[in-house]
Amino acid sequence: MSGYEGAVSIKLEKTFFENIPEMESVFLEIDGKLVPFFISESEYSGAGTIKLTFENFDSDEKVVEFINCRVFLTSGIIMEDKQSDLINLTGYRVFINDNELLGSVTEIISNPGQFLLNITSVNKKEILIPLHKDFIVNINNTEKIIVMDIPEGLIELN
Repeated sequence: MSGYEGAVSIKLEKTFFENIPEMESVFLEIDGKLVPFFISESEYSGAGTIKLTFENFDSDEKVVEFINCRVFLTSGIIMEDKQSDLINLTGYRVFINDNELLGSVTEIISNPGQFLLNITSVNKKEILIPLHKDFIVNINNTEKIIVMDIPEGLIELN
């Protein structure tokens, strides 16, 4: 990722070249933590590159800290065309880090460009996790279990 004129230029992986999703936000990995940023403008500039301007970040000085950050798009949802299947994930138990129970899915929240898992943790805390194919290791429908590899720091953002 590079920055210019208050915007950042992001080189996309080949899987996004033909079908660039309409996104309202992205996550940037800053100091090992995923931080959400809302998009005020986006422009596909060809050659697998997208130019994004974030809300409240409208100058080179403000975006310079984002150069070379990893970017996580808020798309690539599993079962993205079957919303009824997503509703069926309610009640599934979510495990992370070598079978550590994070909690249970209480709701699927549909935001433009992404779905969020609303998870009630074992400590009764609500946790929102993007339902993204890169975070899901396995879904066991028989046992109603989702195994996730959640980036470090994402749970603490809740």
